Amino acid sequence: VQLVESGGGLVHAGGSLRLSCAASGGSLAGYGIAWFRQAPGEERVAISCHATSDGSTYYRESAKGRFAISVDKAKNTMYLQMDSLKPEDTAVYYCAVGAVHCSETVVSTPKWDAWYEYWGQGAQVTVSS
Repeated sequence: VQLVESGGGLVHAGGSLRLSCAASGGSLAGYGIAWFRQAPGEERVAISCHATSDGSTYYRESAKGRFAISVDKAKNTMYLQMDSLKPEDTAVYYCAVGAVHCSETVVSTPKWDAWYEYWGQGAQVTVSS
C-alpha cells in the first residue's frame, strides 16, 4: 500500500486544516488507520486511530473535540480534519496503515508507530500565534 499525503500548510491559531491521505496498491478496508505527528525534538505519537472494520475511533487527549479522523472507502482516502488549531499543534503529520487494533492505548502511549506497516511521506503543519 502506498500512501500520499496532502493538505499541510501554515495557519493562524484558531484556524483549520484538513489533511488527506490517498491510498493505492491496496484497500484501506480491514486495516487500522491512524494519524501520527512529530514535533521537533520529540518522538512520533499517535493523534488518532480508526478501525475500518468496526468504526471505532480514538483521539489523543490534546486532540479531542478539535480533530476528526475519517475515511472515504470509495476514494480509498483517509482524512484528518483539524479545527481550533494551536501553536503546539505544529508538527509533521503522518498517516499510517497497519494490522493494528485501534484502542485508547494506541493514542495514549508511545512507540505504537513501530506497529504500523505503511506510511505517508509526512505533511508539515505550522500554526502561528
